[in-house]
Amino acid sequence: MTGLLRRVARANITLRVLLTIVVQSTPSIEGRAQELEPGAYSPAPTGANIVVVADSINSGDVTFDPSLPVTNGHANINAAATGYVRTFGFLGRSASIAVLEPYLRGNFEGLYLGQPENVHRAAFGDPSLRLAINLFGAPAMTPKEFGSYQPETVIGMSLVVVAPLGAYNSAQLINVGSNRWSFKPEVGVSRSSGPWTLEADAGAWLFTDNTDFAGGKVRAQDPIGSAQMHAIYTIQPRMWIALSGTFYVGGRTTINGMQNFDLQQNTRFGVTFALPLTQQQSVKLLYSRGAWTTVGADFQTVGIQYQYVWLDRPSTP
Repeated sequence: MTGLLRRVARANITLRVLLTIVVQSTPSIEGRAQELEPGAYSPAPTGANIVVVADSINSGDVTFDPSLPVTNGHANINAAATGYVRTFGFLGRSASIAVLEPYLRGNFEGLYLGQPENVHRAAFGDPSLRLAINLFGAPAMTPKEFGSYQPETVIGMSLVVVAPLGAYNSAQLINVGSNRWSFKPEVGVSRSSGPWTLEADAGAWLFTDNTDFAGGKVRAQDPIGSAQMHAIYTIQPRMWIALSGTFYVGGRTTINGMQNFDLQQNTRFGVTFALPLTQQQSVKLLYSRGAWTTVGADFQTVGIQYQYVWLDRPSTP
């Protein structure tokens, strides 16, 4: 059992968590397009349970849609999140379900109509649900079967659903919640060889309309397409380092049918280091920053993520 727990922890079946919290051109201080999470489609045996607690400090400049009367934006945001992941078998393939609840606390400074303004927000953000299934290279496996599994090529897909349950006030320009539903379908591919694993993910954020923006206006947003690349090197069992990059484009908005000049074409890079603590516990340390930003946040992010894993007890005949 000890060796199996080590392999499950190494598999890194974690939430596609909100590792980067940003102020974007949207009126919400919770942004998800810039997330970086290596190992999102790594397989695990059925009956694995993982509790995740994450925290990050995010600081940097914010560039808004030129049509908004906000300039010289700067934000400092502390983002915490808790979540739970459960693995299971579905139609003979390995699958997982994850839930996440973020809590955000931050300050935004800028010039509004030429006058200095300072805004503070602290509240729970929009919760999310993620369903994932590995389509190739990772069948549903019992803990015993997983003990001898050697991954090579894995292809998976997932769907993230974000519910509009976070704190929101239509009289405020900056909010924690977004007052709309968000969906992200995604496909991921990973290839392992020796200590190296290379991954590539591609997906798109889709949004419903916010029908109560700025006192009753309708705010719509185009999809945001995103792509990620990860190179992961395993130093020893459960200890690894990953270099990651993401590019995302889209997200142009309209308010009451009038289009804004806020197309996003942004790039971000980061590094993640995983370190085992005990047989069931591990931490991940992360750093990322924007490399090129048009509209959105050019943030430096420093974060930590703790995870605790356990397996279901085998049933007795």
